[in-house]
Amino acid sequence: MTDPARPRLAADCGNCFALCCVAPGFATSADFPISKAPGMPCRHLSARHDCSIHDELRPRGFRGCTVFDCFGAGQQVSQVTFAGRDWRTHPGDAAPMFDAFAVMRTLHESLHHLAEARSLLAAPPAADRPSADIAARAGLLAEVDATTAATVALTGADADTLLAADLPAHRRTVHDLLTRASALLRTGRVDAAGRPTARARGRGLAGRPRDLGSGNPRNLGIDLVGARLAGVDLRGAQLTGRLLIEADLRGADLRGADLRGADLRGAEVSGADLRGALFVVQAQLDAARGDEATTLPAALTRPAHWTAPPTRPAAAQSEATVEHGRRRG
Repeated sequence: MTDPARPRLAADCGNCFALCCVAPGFATSADFPISKAPGMPCRHLSARHDCSIHDELRPRGFRGCTVFDCFGAGQQVSQVTFAGRDWRTHPGDAAPMFDAFAVMRTLHESLHHLAEARSLLAAPPAADRPSADIAARAGLLAEVDATTAATVALTGADADTLLAADLPAHRRTVHDLLTRASALLRTGRVDAAGRPTARARGRGLAGRPRDLGSGNPRNLGIDLVGARLAGVDLRGAQLTGRLLIEADLRGADLRGADLRGADLRGAEVSGADLRGALFVVQAQLDAARGDEATTLPAALTRPAHWTAPPTRPAAAQSEATVEHGRRRG
């Protein structure tokens, strides 16, 4: 049964006052052809709270808009926090509404990751898991449930309570919890306090990226912009928050890797294997470049702009058409 108090974590634009088109600001870049100050409506926002160029965003240079995901924060702020009051008809609510949107999006993204962590931690462990790992899993599951409950309660609070929340403390709590859950899920190796062991922190980087210097190939830095990682074995790697912009990950093995918060804008993941990768969201795939050979995590979809499967030669298509016509005749 669905908990009525739990917010929906998918965008419902029809119940939102276009907060993503107003609240955030952006600068002219590869992701946006124009600049916009925070709190100012985009020039393409219509009076109906929809985008007048929605079907043309990517070809017109608004790539940043196509990969943005509010995780349902827009409708939660519009319909719950502000009880359906439109910032256009209630201009006094505009500033706090826009500030609340940023807070709510952080909370909803946390809930999204916590839900994934819970699902994985609650799954029956392998029969050969030591009792210490099983106990650690149970302890983490209890922490996930407690943190989820507190976060859900905050998403239903009024605007003043929401804006007074200690968001940095919330981020630290969730980050620590997800990091420990990730270590257990990726390697099963944690210490008595549930922290990843030294062996667990380095596991999963069997290949040597050619452009990472002569240091330990297991110690990937945070800045991997343009890194050449094609074909590298990154199974179970800890890639949280890594800058993988324009990185070459073609054919890389990312099974079980933790990609939470990794920046995949322009990353080439054609032929990569992301089965079982942890904390991947649709927006990350939408920002990357892949093809029909990219293997996706469960529940995520192949972006429409990725390379389509090769078409059959015209002659073969003609022959198939003729043959189909013969069968029908």
